[in-house]
Amino acid sequence: MFYTYNDIKLYYEKYGNNKKSIIILPGWGDTRKTFYYMINFLKDYFTVYIIDYPGFGYSSFPNYDLTIFDYANMIHNFINELNIINPILIGHSFGGRIITILTGYYKYNYNNIIYIDSAGIKRKKIRFKTIIYKMLKKVRFILPKRYKDKYLKYLFSKFASSDYSSLSNNMRNTFKNIVNLDLTKYFNNINSKVLIIWGNKDMDTPIKDARIMLKKINNAELIILDKANHFSYLNYPILVNNIIFEQTKNEI
Repeated sequence: MFYTYNDIKLYYEKYGNNKKSIIILPGWGDTRKTFYYMINFLKDYFTVYIIDYPGFGYSSFPNYDLTIFDYANMIHNFINELNIINPILIGHSFGGRIITILTGYYKYNYNNIIYIDSAGIKRKKIRFKTIIYKMLKKVRFILPKRYKDKYLKYLFSKFASSDYSSLSNNMRNTFKNIVNLDLTKYFNNINSKVLIIWGNKDMDTPIKDARIMLKKINNAELIILDKANHFSYLNYPILVNNIIFEQTKNEI
């Protein structure tokens, strides 16, 4: 099924037909495919929605740049136009950024939200890497002309993440817009019941990020999964499903 937000066609899938709804917000570049085990469990108790973001899965990307606020607005409009009443939000990685903007910036009220290895805290390591990259780019000015392009391509291959280097120009700018915004200041504004699930071996969003969120969000609990990485819901699918059910069963 498709939902149109402005000129963007967003593909989504709906499972189950129960009174209470859950919306799953995947990570950047991810789609519904890694969540099928979770969906198949939850659909017996909830109506479950999951969306492909612009440029991923079956959703098209517009010919202009987006910000995290655009993503939050498209999810908010999706909820309103499909008349989904106070859904439970589950956000992995980038999906957690969207939840933070919805609840911490726009201050929309959702009773129950679940973060899984969420992104949103900008780390000094990323800023330092960017500074070094910009400094090394200046070297091109002293190189012979025939070497400049090769040098820039080499630098880019060494410093760009695999996610970033594979994107179109509009998506690259969108990626930069998103990762350069630190969302830490918005955690204090979140008034929902919050569960934070995190892998202690997460190298993309380290466990210290989870502890920052736990400290700043008013009504939050943290569950740490031993030896789990950034995809803790895939490392421990049965356990994570049961944790989510315990967090949400009172709303069935």
